[in-house]
Amino acid sequence: MCLAIPAKVVELVSNELAKIDLDGVRKVISVELVPEVKLGEYVIVHVDHAIGIVNPQEAQATLARFVAEVAR
Repeated sequence: MCLAIPAKVVELVSNELAKIDLDGVRKVISVELVPEVKLGEYVIVHVDHAIGIVNPQEAQATLARFVAEVAR
């Protein structure tokens, strides 16, 4: 099973890299698969690579479900 989670882009480091924030955890990931990503957008992250862009409402709903599941 694979896990991909939404995270907010907080800095565009270069054309290939961006810094993301996931509940206070920040790290640099590859955005080569989504070169059109913009600052402030949410991306789906899998193994340090953004694999898609997701709308903010869907990202927040997914994160809420994930947190609720982990809290069980």
